Amino acid sequence: MIIEIENLHRAFGRHEALCGLSLAVPEGSAYALIGANGAGKTTAIKVLMNIIEPTSGTTRILGVDSRRLGVAQLQQVGYVSENQMLPARLTVAQYLDYLRPLYPTWDRALEKSILEELQLPPQRRIGDLSHGMRMKMALASALPYRPRVLVLDEPFSGLDPLVRDEFMERLLQQAGEMTVFISSHELSEIEGLTTHVGFIDKGRLLFQESMADLSDRFRQVRVTLEAPMPAPGRWPARWLLPVTSGSVVSFVDTAYGEARLAADLAAVFAGVRNLDVEPLPLRTIFTTLARAARGEG
Repeated sequence: MIIEIENLHRAFGRHEALCGLSLAVPEGSAYALIGANGAGKTTAIKVLMNIIEPTSGTTRILGVDSRRLGVAQLQQVGYVSENQMLPARLTVAQYLDYLRPLYPTWDRALEKSILEELQLPPQRRIGDLSHGMRMKMALASALPYRPRVLVLDEPFSGLDPLVRDEFMERLLQQAGEMTVFISSHELSEIEGLTTHVGFIDKGRLLFQESMADLSDRFRQVRVTLEAPMPAPGRWPARWLLPVTSGSVVSFVDTAYGEARLAADLAAVFAGVRNLDVEPLPLRTIFTTLARAARGEG
């Protein structure tokens, strides 16, 4: 695994932001760490990047403990954060001139194409750039040396749709060359990139799996019964957010299988007149899990 987090704890005073978080990111994947605000995503990334120290537990990137990352590892890791500090007094060109000698693998042709595609003005001072342009500048600083790992912490926060599209288009062009570890609330934007997902809630990982497996097992189900239900029954635990309206019952099946669903419906309902089953996008899966977690909490 190119990124590993094991039993990670991080406390801020009496508040424990991470409570035994463990996850693993396969090399070559695009792993999305998703969760509500305050779930611990940014804290986990800051520990991984050795920006803050853990209270306990370990994080490794490229097989090296984050607290022991050296030049050889940092030359292979790109990092882009929504709150990233950039030198305001330097122009775009001056900052790239400064970075270039630090990375032996820097590709000048790639740098040129990124600047053109993201429409970054070389002679503009970074301090005079808009938030969206500064985020594009951060990406343009992280990609030309072709990192093995690119870590993105809420990169789309506050960006207008056009800038998000430009950011994502450039990222997709290079995504196959590196492992991408991304936290983002803009789930509709990253769905086309993501190969693996980890869901974090209150500092704990609830699950992690491939997008293919996640998409296969989640379904929105709408059941029309022969007669209205007299009262809500006892639902299978894998049915989330059930809603009853007269003779119609809807829910999200988190472990979908055609035969299993048919058996469950026969066991729960006296008669089914019609059945609609639809796959769910990542954003809907996330909101369903978040609402269910909030209800259980």
